[in-house]
Amino acid sequence: MDTPLQIPALTDADEMSCDVLVIGGGTAGTMAALTAAEHGASVLLLEKAHVRHSGALAMGMDGVNNAVIPGRAEPDDYVAEITRANDGIVDQSTVRQTATRGFAMVRRLETYGVKFEKDEHGDYAVRQVHRSGSYVLPMPEGKDVKKVLYRQLRRREMRERIRIENRVMPVRVLTTKGRAVGAVGFHTRTGAFVTIRAGAVILATGACGRLGLPASGYLYGTYENPTNAGDGYAMAYHAGAELTGIECFQINPLIKDYNGPACAYVANPFGGYQVNRHGERFVDSDYWSGQMMAEFAAEVASDRGPVYLKLSHLPEESISALESILHSTERPTRGSFHSGRGHDYRTHDVEMHISEIGLCGGHSASGVRVDDHARTTVPRLYAAGDLACVPHNYMIGAFVFGDLAGADAAQYEAYEGELPAEQLREAHELIYRPLRNPDGPPQAQVEYKLRRFVNDYVAPPKSGARLSLALEAFERMHTDIAAMGARTPHELMRCAEVSFIRDCAEMAARASLARTESRWGLYHDRIDHPRRDDTSWFHHLDLYKSPSGAMQFTARPVAPYLVPVDGFTPSGGPSRHLGEIHPEHVATAGAREAAPVALRQELTMADTAARPRAEADAPATPRLLELLSLAEDDPDLSVLADYLTDPDPTVRRTAVTILTESVPPGTGPALAAALTDTDAGVRAAAVASLRELVETLVPEPALRDGLTAALSEADPAVRAATLDVLRALRLGDAELFAHSLSDSDTAVRIAAVRALVSVDASAELARAAAVDPSREVRVTIAKALATLGTGSDMACSALAALVDDPDALVRGAAYEALGTTGCPAALATRAEAALSDLAWQVRVGAATALSVADSDLAVPALAKALTDLNADVRKAAVLALTRHRAVEDARAALAIATADRDADVRAYAARAL
Repeated sequence: MDTPLQIPALTDADEMSCDVLVIGGGTAGTMAALTAAEHGASVLLLEKAHVRHSGALAMGMDGVNNAVIPGRAEPDDYVAEITRANDGIVDQSTVRQTATRGFAMVRRLETYGVKFEKDEHGDYAVRQVHRSGSYVLPMPEGKDVKKVLYRQLRRREMRERIRIENRVMPVRVLTTKGRAVGAVGFHTRTGAFVTIRAGAVILATGACGRLGLPASGYLYGTYENPTNAGDGYAMAYHAGAELTGIECFQINPLIKDYNGPACAYVANPFGGYQVNRHGERFVDSDYWSGQMMAEFAAEVASDRGPVYLKLSHLPEESISALESILHSTERPTRGSFHSGRGHDYRTHDVEMHISEIGLCGGHSASGVRVDDHARTTVPRLYAAGDLACVPHNYMIGAFVFGDLAGADAAQYEAYEGELPAEQLREAHELIYRPLRNPDGPPQAQVEYKLRRFVNDYVAPPKSGARLSLALEAFERMHTDIAAMGARTPHELMRCAEVSFIRDCAEMAARASLARTESRWGLYHDRIDHPRRDDTSWFHHLDLYKSPSGAMQFTARPVAPYLVPVDGFTPSGGPSRHLGEIHPEHVATAGAREAAPVALRQELTMADTAARPRAEADAPATPRLLELLSLAEDDPDLSVLADYLTDPDPTVRRTAVTILTESVPPGTGPALAAALTDTDAGVRAAAVASLRELVETLVPEPALRDGLTAALSEADPAVRAATLDVLRALRLGDAELFAHSLSDSDTAVRIAAVRALVSVDASAELARAAAVDPSREVRVTIAKALATLGTGSDMACSALAALVDDPDALVRGAAYEALGTTGCPAALATRAEAALSDLAWQVRVGAATALSVADSDLAVPALAKALTDLNADVRKAAVLALTRHRAVEDARAALAIATADRDADVRAYAARAL
């Protein structure tokens, strides 16, 4: 579409009304709609795709992970299992609903036509995958589950009560007086603005599967259904509902290089299992949990990795049965993936890896807070399925909570009041803003950037610093998202999804920053808080949007259990309000002390000269083409000489390049001559070539003469490079180099200082020490005097002047130089006083100076410096004390330093002892 879609007016909305609005037509949403209709409510089911094939269940299901079948498992055992898997942070009343209602749901689904595996006696063929319970119920024909559910929705009695609107995407839940009254969105095919009045709203939009970026880099190559972009998480948050456990990420094992699970829970009943490369079973954890993933990640990263799903030892019957399940119901592309690599379960075990991070209640514990009837903390707003925080709830749990939500929501009738105008305006702006900037950055680029930040800063192992950097990045992403461009309704949908992903990313980072402990194994691994802290953090961490728009947090104690579990004793009690969670200081590496003010440096011509154009960008003149054709033959200087003086600077520059590649005799003088070229690009090329070839050039008189002439060039980059080449080739003397100490350019004077060091010209350096106007030059001179002036009265005198320099960096460098030249008593006294200087650089230099001072003065002062707040100062003190370690007090101080919090300080202190 060449012409962008026209933005509909705010008042030009397609308005709908219902008793119960269900957002999301997947597992939980379909069941919620069916149950609400069965209870007599008029239901509107909105799906941004098409209900027939939407949601995580669209391709079917190969088995139920949490079927509590009477005679095979007990509800209390299942509740205890989930409690342990989630490190005790559960509301058992919600988990118990799945445990007690799951079997009835299996029977209900059977009446719809869903098939579960049974044995020859008609009993459910439940398999034991985990060590402590049998909960896995295979579904060999589960590929048709969604089709079966869609047929139920299309039954005549359901059609009379359930209105399905496909291709409608809500972006916000509308609230009035604190309760949900509807939603607002748009049509993903026409772009029409849509508003809905409702007596109750059920969010069933699935996980936030598009949070982290897969290793493949493909935006939609995620472990979870990629259409689930966190829509419901963002809508619940902006409606004022509490979300909980958002710091407890979903991370799964998957097939290496393939965005699908290895399905150990399917293979295990057939005899498959996870092993390291030595064929050893290594998982100690029982239930599929964050702790199991931590063990998995550690094994992958160790020398025992990689990790495999071992199948090659199985008999043909088992492998054939697995192929029929894994290559059809689970992921139809799986067989093609293995075949493309020439792999077969009979000959190859399946290499496994780790998925990107996501948010999911059904497979982890991150979701919208709900009670045991799927109610959120906003009246008349419900959440069910992977969106709701009912840990490890899986498919059966999604059906159960969809049923609970539908039953409870059915009591409300359609809202008849005015819809909130301000919320409608904000939603309208969110939806259609990209149309105002159709040529703005496309959604895919912005989303990739956002999710790369998630991988860089939020994915485990987590740290306060990285999470703080994440928050800075996500705040900047507001601007990128506002600039996104779109032309079609489909692009509008993708742009809205990016805003949802950004909201979820911020929630994940702030929640992870708030919980200052490690819990749930890999799901929340804080390397700066590596231990579990049940004293402070045996709490749910709830987040919500305050009336002012800030994200705030509450630590809510775990309620007393319905089923006792060894190792956990929740006592309930009042919540602890945490308020906003602010990022750590990450602008500088450590505390930023007052930086010395530098003198403004002159811009050199090298800073402003145009860079040489790449040869590919140069005009392909006949002369240039002729020159390029010679390059293959390693031409002599006589052949290139004519091109080095060609009227065209592009030709001359190319000739310099070819000369540098071939290096015929006479190259040095020819390059020196090019330093005086009238074109800045040619001069820059000659400078680069001389620096590149300096070790191979012959230090001949012709080269010295050419370089000396270049010292008079107006280009300071040429003058500085010339000094460096003269120094390296030993072609200069003190008189020649000293002349450049008065050069107007700082970089040239620094090059002159280095050149004077090469000829041991300490007198010239000492005279320039205190008079040069540039801090950088004075620092360089101080360091140079340390190189040249060991035991020299002239050097000590010059350094004595520099320790009074107004610039802290110069003072620091001067004191540090005294550590090499020697530190007379008078200067040692000044160094002792300098250990209290405000600038840490001076304190470091002073400690270094005291390393060669008298021990009676130095050791007490250095021992005191071991308490300095700056680790570099403490390190310098340790290194200085090392030179006094014959003194007992110095050894005692070093012993104390072996317990310093800084690794370098500890290491150097231990080495000294």
